[in-house]
Amino acid sequence: MEKVKNLIIGFGKGGKTLAKTLAAKGEEVVVVERSDQMYGGTCINIACLPSKRLIIESTKGTEFSHAVAGKNEMTAFLRDKNYHMLADEDSVTVLDGEARFVSDHVVEVTKADGQKVQLEGERIFINTGAEPVVLPIKGLKESKNVLDSTKAMDETKLPKELVILGAGYIGLEFAGMFARYGSKVTVLDLHTDFIPREDSDVSELVFKDMTKAGVNFELGVNVKEVKDVLDHVEISYEKDGNEVTLKADKILAATGRKPRTAKLGLENTAIKVDERGAIVVDDQLHTTVPNVWALGDVKGGLQFTYISLDDFRIIKDELFGTGKRRVSDRVVVPYSVFIEPPLSKVGLNEKEAKAKGIEYRLFKLPVAAIPKARVLQETQGIFKILVAKDSDAILGATIYAAESHELINLLALAMKAELPYTLLRDQIYTHPTMSEALNDVLK
Repeated sequence: MEKVKNLIIGFGKGGKTLAKTLAAKGEEVVVVERSDQMYGGTCINIACLPSKRLIIESTKGTEFSHAVAGKNEMTAFLRDKNYHMLADEDSVTVLDGEARFVSDHVVEVTKADGQKVQLEGERIFINTGAEPVVLPIKGLKESKNVLDSTKAMDETKLPKELVILGAGYIGLEFAGMFARYGSKVTVLDLHTDFIPREDSDVSELVFKDMTKAGVNFELGVNVKEVKDVLDHVEISYEKDGNEVTLKADKILAATGRKPRTAKLGLENTAIKVDERGAIVVDDQLHTTVPNVWALGDVKGGLQFTYISLDDFRIIKDELFGTGKRRVSDRVVVPYSVFIEPPLSKVGLNEKEAKAKGIEYRLFKLPVAAIPKARVLQETQGIFKILVAKDSDAILGATIYAAESHELINLLALAMKAELPYTLLRDQIYTHPTMSEALNDVLK
């Protein structure tokens, strides 16, 4: 059995960045990755970057198979770049295989040829990410016509009719994208409320725009069965007491993701997991075993690549810095949903502020009033910014507008720095830009 200074399980954003940092310090690192198609992690291979590439291509009118080919070329380039970023370091070993704990600090790696090696890590960092949730719907798991988000991006033939299970943010991104490529898209969701975490006026705008773009929504449905029939698939569901059957070429299951821990052998350790299988960590990402950390999606919580990167910063600070960084410091985290136009949010919206009993002032502006939106010919959407009633502190912002995914970072920075909203209101912005809308919305 080989002993190693640092053992990182998973080649994701947090793990690979940590490996590079440890190597720069001259420390020995072994990185275990289960698939040679996942160097660099989920984001660059099967999530953020390839999906956004396909979304952007869909807005340009690119033919679907050509868009997929371009996406594959991009991910292959990034995957190779990430591999050599680590493998070319003298102190880093990249080991392909499935990792499984046999005790608190001993991990067995099974290679593709069946050969097994055992490694004892002085420090172990778990960065195995997340995997799709498969709902217990009759026939869903057995169907040959069911795709997850990964497989949907590898299809070379555009589905003429596509049914998406789940009206969450991933489902919405794919619904809009496939509709723009020319698929007839129907989205089925159990909930009667559409994107319920957003304010109702924002939800209504998104629903209206996506419906106008050709996406059909069936909400408040209970999917009963999925069945392959010759060259298509049938989806049976119940709505308002009525049984309905849909036909489609493919089904995209966009029903969420869960931490990838099932095959890690954690039952052989004292590492605790919660009811969803997420590894339990403290405020510095320590697991319940000394010198074992967990970072990224595997620990539960927000599943964003930038959260995984911030997890790396916490561990780096503990190992080589002041040791003051904490997960609990992370209170201003923006997100964007890449529909058309993008929906972005940071901090509180009206719904959340009211639920918390927080008094606020609301600044609101329709996107149609913004000159740059006219230039872009994208006038749908709204700006909403909440400011504290008795101070100039920004409580949160929701922006449903073109380029909101860039603009939301400006709001997040202002909130993090505790800048008054008046600074954004009175700032001199270049023209014409979407950011100059802050001059008007915050009047």
